[in-house]
Amino acid sequence: MSAMSEALTQILIPVAALVGVGFALLQWFLVSKVNVSSNDSSNGYKETLIEAGEEEEGIDNDEVSIKCAEIQHAISVGATSFLFTEYKYLGIFMGVFGAIIFLFLGSVRGFSTKSEPCTYNQGNTCKPALANAFFSTIAFLLGALTSVLSGFLGMKIATYANARTTLEARKGVGKAFITAFRSGAVMGFLLAANGLLVLYASINLFKLYYGDDWEGLYESITGYGLGGSSMALFGRVGGGIYTKAADVGADLVGKVERNIPEDDPRNPAVIADNVGDNVGDIAGMGSDLFGSYAESSCAALFVASISSFGISHDFTSMSYPLIISSMGIVVCLITTLFATDLFEIKTVSEIEPSLKRQLLISTVLMTAGIAMVSFFALPSEFTLFDFGTEKEVKNWHLFFCVATGLWAGLVIGYTTEYYTSNAYSPVQDVADSCRTGAATNVIFGLALGYKSVIIPIFAIAIAIYVSFSLAAMYGIAVAALGMLSTIATGLAIDAYGPISDNAGGIAEMAGMSHKIRERTDALDAAGNTTAAIGKGFAIGSAALVSLALFGAYVSRAGIKSVDVLTPKVFIGLIVGAMLPYWFSAMTMKSVGSAALKMVEEVRRQFNTIPGLMEGRAKPDYANCVKISTDASLREMIPPGALVMFTPLIVGTFFGVETLAGVLAGSLVSGVQVAISASNTGGAWDNAKKYIEAGASEHAKSLGPKGSDCHKAAVIGDTIGDPLKDTSGPSLNILIKLMAVESLVFAPFFAAHGGLLFKLL
Repeated sequence: MSAMSEALTQILIPVAALVGVGFALLQWFLVSKVNVSSNDSSNGYKETLIEAGEEEEGIDNDEVSIKCAEIQHAISVGATSFLFTEYKYLGIFMGVFGAIIFLFLGSVRGFSTKSEPCTYNQGNTCKPALANAFFSTIAFLLGALTSVLSGFLGMKIATYANARTTLEARKGVGKAFITAFRSGAVMGFLLAANGLLVLYASINLFKLYYGDDWEGLYESITGYGLGGSSMALFGRVGGGIYTKAADVGADLVGKVERNIPEDDPRNPAVIADNVGDNVGDIAGMGSDLFGSYAESSCAALFVASISSFGISHDFTSMSYPLIISSMGIVVCLITTLFATDLFEIKTVSEIEPSLKRQLLISTVLMTAGIAMVSFFALPSEFTLFDFGTEKEVKNWHLFFCVATGLWAGLVIGYTTEYYTSNAYSPVQDVADSCRTGAATNVIFGLALGYKSVIIPIFAIAIAIYVSFSLAAMYGIAVAALGMLSTIATGLAIDAYGPISDNAGGIAEMAGMSHKIRERTDALDAAGNTTAAIGKGFAIGSAALVSLALFGAYVSRAGIKSVDVLTPKVFIGLIVGAMLPYWFSAMTMKSVGSAALKMVEEVRRQFNTIPGLMEGRAKPDYANCVKISTDASLREMIPPGALVMFTPLIVGTFFGVETLAGVLAGSLVSGVQVAISASNTGGAWDNAKKYIEAGASEHAKSLGPKGSDCHKAAVIGDTIGDPLKDTSGPSLNILIKLMAVESLVFAPFFAAHGGLLFKLL
């Protein structure tokens, strides 16, 4: 047995989660101390304290603060109303899909309520299939609600913090950085703690019914991961289409045609663009990482439940994945203090190193944390299920599995940073290629993206080999958890990006001085890189998670081995590899057609509203917000349907082996497409920022804003937008979602699947 008692485990997990919630609330309280002024009580909000920083020459401070508050309010209202509309549609989807889960799984044994012999733990009786159908549906709904909540809370804090970051930038870059970073931390800790708490509570509640039938209990818990990821898919795709339609429309007409700065208040699409950062990059990202976390936990729990942990009912060892996540919250809490309290940032050049330090500190501390958890929570020797056989494993083996995943995450993070940050040569080369126009910029950017896949793939490959050799499929599931164990820090540096981006937009719209805008730009450029790092983590962990889910699916569907040489499997493999391209085609085209409408609307306003260019008239922001909202809600359905229905159709008509091929194919090709798309987009964006900032002699020779070089860079950035914010990040959800859905429906496919092959 493990050194920790069950009672201690039952206390430690919820306590760690509550500490996470408490810390998030503390950070939120500290951010709320920055006052935003507004004397407009008609909107139901009245804050009358103005914090004046450095007095700006020739600019009325009161007026600036009031403008900031107004813009913040507009962004917040836009984001909230979009998410509520999106969630209305998702509510219907949840109901329908919940019914599908219940009917499919209930029909496995013809809706009988009799107990049946267990699948793995032979000689014992387990609860009926109907109970699994019911509890899987409940878990699905819980996962979906937690995912939606994670996204929504993240969006709320981001829209709360954006203007506060702008106002703090008047006091210096350090103050603004802390405000943006703390707000990111609120989201990171709330999400990590919520995910853990709901999962822990569900397991304990389901246990009341299941009793000793752990196999059935943890099989039904896999619905939690499915719920989390299916919401994330629609959040990511819908939010991504929204934000990029606005962004591309605003950039093409504003910067390239009219030669006005980014985020100029005369640009009609500017509010929609800033709303988009919150619904796509924040709410979408939050749901996405929550989905990864839920699925890797579910995969690990399921594999453990059919191993010696589950059969001997050792609750502490069984909860190893949850204890790792609890440890992660504590480690990230210490790490966050390094950025906000222990080291103060004084100059612009310290921003990016400070964010990178966060990753390194959390990884080093977490390695020690994992060692402790592995020693105390696991017995010294145990057996793990390995495709029908049992594998002897020692507790230090699992330490290496988790640590390999954790360090592979760091390697992916740093590689992504090298390829997307304008401090290094790859992005500077892309910027340099703008001298000969947009075409060379595009060629260099694409090449950079393809090249940036090499190291992350080797890192993932090594992590897979080490963890599989040591602990079979369970090893891969906990390696994925290792990569996500520092999720609170990862999300904090990730959410920091869009908050800084918004802060820069507000500074520009409120007419603040050039000096303030330079500070917010520096925060934003670092934020672009951290956003790319966040996407790298999401994609890397998705690869490991879906492989673990794939293993669990193969075990559950009763497939002895997946043989590529059988035609059934091979056709699945080749079709699966095509799916990421089909999915990307849909999302890219959606952004393109929505952006087309947006460009026409922005042009129409510039041409028909008299005095708009001179700043005498106000543009109609609401119309642009409406275009983005309508487009994203309409366009998120086909890509979502493709991902949700593929496993159902393949499993029902072609059977479990073809579905195994489809999952393997989509995993292998999806990871490559996702990494290259995200990094290409990130590099183009930062090449443009490199030219705009003009910080080095080389950058000055390419600029200033409005030069031919700069226009070529803007075109590259615009092409990269849907790559880095819509199709790239949504692909990692495609990979995971198809795998977890196949696992949930595996009992049905094993019993009734393969209709077409049965007819032939």
